Amino acid sequence: MVFSSLLFLFMYLPIVLMIYYAVPLKFRNLFLFFANLVFYGWGEPIYVTLMLFSTVVDYTCGYFIDKYRTKNKKIAKTFLIASVCINLGLLGFFKYAGFITDTLNAIPFFSLPSIEVPLPIGISFYTFQTMSYSIDVYRNDAPVQKNIITFGTYVALFPQLIAGPIVRYKDIAYQLDHRKETLSDFTKGVRLFCIGLAKKVLIANQMGLMWDQIRESGEVNGWLGSLIGIIGYTFQIYFDFSGYSDMACGLGNMFGFEFLKNFDYPYVSKSITEFWRRWHISLGTWFREYVYIPLGGNRKGVFRQIVNLLIVWFLTGFWHGASYNFILWGLFYGVILIIEKFILKKWLDKAPSFVQHLYALPLIVFGWVIFYFTDFAELGDFIVQLFSFSGIVIGQSALSTTISFLPLIVIAAIASTPLMAKLHGKIRSRKVKIIVDTVFCVFVLFVCTASLVNQSYNPFLYFRF
Repeated sequence: MVFSSLLFLFMYLPIVLMIYYAVPLKFRNLFLFFANLVFYGWGEPIYVTLMLFSTVVDYTCGYFIDKYRTKNKKIAKTFLIASVCINLGLLGFFKYAGFITDTLNAIPFFSLPSIEVPLPIGISFYTFQTMSYSIDVYRNDAPVQKNIITFGTYVALFPQLIAGPIVRYKDIAYQLDHRKETLSDFTKGVRLFCIGLAKKVLIANQMGLMWDQIRESGEVNGWLGSLIGIIGYTFQIYFDFSGYSDMACGLGNMFGFEFLKNFDYPYVSKSITEFWRRWHISLGTWFREYVYIPLGGNRKGVFRQIVNLLIVWFLTGFWHGASYNFILWGLFYGVILIIEKFILKKWLDKAPSFVQHLYALPLIVFGWVIFYFTDFAELGDFIVQLFSFSGIVIGQSALSTTISFLPLIVIAAIASTPLMAKLHGKIRSRKVKIIVDTVFCVFVLFVCTASLVNQSYNPFLYFRF
């Protein structure tokens, strides 16, 4: 992973950018399409055919949906259903087949062969994107794409292919054929990419190391040691995923695209409702647009709204992985959101800000406990450690680890708020801002490169989702 990251930074990306800007405008999508396939094939060459199959299926379905949308609604709907079923079928087989067979085998009289299928990287993201295309065309929310190469560029767009954000077709349809690459967008993209790189390499990786070290100490951590450990994971998953999203958006800017923001400082939230407006925005938007609203949303009474919310949050959890803890994690948030909406909202709105934060943050942190442990026995043991206030407060090993990582914990806490962005926005002089941004980017590239060379720990958490 470290070697691949360095190859991407210093070989693949510079070469692709140079060729992209060298070729004529009308051939840029064609070049980008093949560059995307090379990028994906670099990690998993066998699954390039799967992505191409998905591209052809949805391109064909979109063509016939558009052709018959006004002439014969029934035929158009048939192709829409075919697109959705094929996409969900592929996702279901590769991501959930083993989980389903294992679940059925736990029931008496079932004896199915165990299925172990490697999960194609990014399949959860690009299947949702291709489905959004078919649905948007059917709804007449976006124009049909008649050039299969251009459509393939959208499906396989490498900046956000393997870990999001989920880019809906209607948000990018115009840009695919009419984007304009400018120097200001390119420099903005470089800065955003460097911010994401710093989040990932300098903060997320280090917080992951801290969490691993504390977790290995197990029962001797004490409740405070366990709490600090899961706070480390709370920072790791945020800076890992938001860092990758920033890099994806920055790369998109370099190629003339503008992707919607995927994270908006979720840890400053004052409620769980606000947290989910700020966390993984593209996923929440996708489920709202294509599941919650079509189910009836809040238009069919309170009972139906509660059922719709539980369905959406069950699916949100299940989307993250084929394991019961993800389902529990999704339903955990679904229940809290329902309670907030119908019971707590009036009280929360009147409470002081610090009380709202004290309410939201512990629930968010506890949510990551459920999210992390796929083994329910380990989950139960950790929860017991977390709430065992009668024993030691913090173990020696956890204390040493915490002290060694303390400066970085403070940096992570500050970086998870809008403080630095506000300070950057207060720089009035354009010349000073350019100097600051240039120094920042050079520093980040140098330090991150040194860090990647000297360490082997460089996981991307959301690759497995």
